[in-house]
Amino acid sequence: MQLKKQFLSYLGSVLLIFVLISCGSKKAVTENIRSDANAASLIKKHQNSEVDFETLQGRLRGSYATKDEEQSISVSLRMEKDKVIWLSAKLAGIIPLAKVKITPERVQYYEKINGTFFDGDFSLLSKWLGTALDFEKVQNLLIGQAIYPLSEEPYRLEKSEQGFRLASKNNAEITKYVLLNPINFRANAQQLVREKEQQSVTITYPEYQDINQKIFPKEINIVVNQEAKNTNITISYRSLAFNEPVSFPFEIPSGYKEIIME
Repeated sequence: MQLKKQFLSYLGSVLLIFVLISCGSKKAVTENIRSDANAASLIKKHQNSEVDFETLQGRLRGSYATKDEEQSISVSLRMEKDKVIWLSAKLAGIIPLAKVKITPERVQYYEKINGTFFDGDFSLLSKWLGTALDFEKVQNLLIGQAIYPLSEEPYRLEKSEQGFRLASKNNAEITKYVLLNPINFRANAQQLVREKEQQSVTITYPEYQDINQKIFPKEINIVVNQEAKNTNITISYRSLAFNEPVSFPFEIPSGYKEIIME
């Protein structure tokens, strides 16, 4: 039961993405630029900067820390872009913990300690999390693209000492910010905020790596704030390879108990 709660909390924390806070202690905004044409140009450059690949495989190290607990796991990652995200998690790199397989139509997961599984679609997860969630948002988070496509709503452009800061204009339930690198236009950070619920998630990409001319995040840091409680998640990519043959083995073991989202 405890591992199931940790998984759902971890998933909710990673995928509820809220507003972008400026990196560092410097004053963020030095100049406001109100031109929609400039904002549109930056958004186009960010879209064009997206890493192009067919498949990806490698390993990552994930750590999860709250005030009361810390946990670190080793994860094998495989992707077929826009089609499949597959993860296999192990404790201390040895003990199998869980497998996840995500497609645009389906989310499958099982964990070994409590013998539970989930097999459903994003509508169930979105209802449980209380926010719209889909395959594209998960993929964008992992590859360093804006989680919510920037072309879907108007943004205000602000020039800062850290890069170009885009802030959503709509008076929506979730306020969105994205900080773009002024050189390569990749996401340096992004953030989502729900002020009424006192919830925010800040995601930073402190470093990118060049693998065969493909610019991909080297590390992702996520800070989740919910009613004065903080959760810190770090994802460190290791030994990534692009465009090699990959498979996505997944079979829910017999006898496992289904997780029901209510």
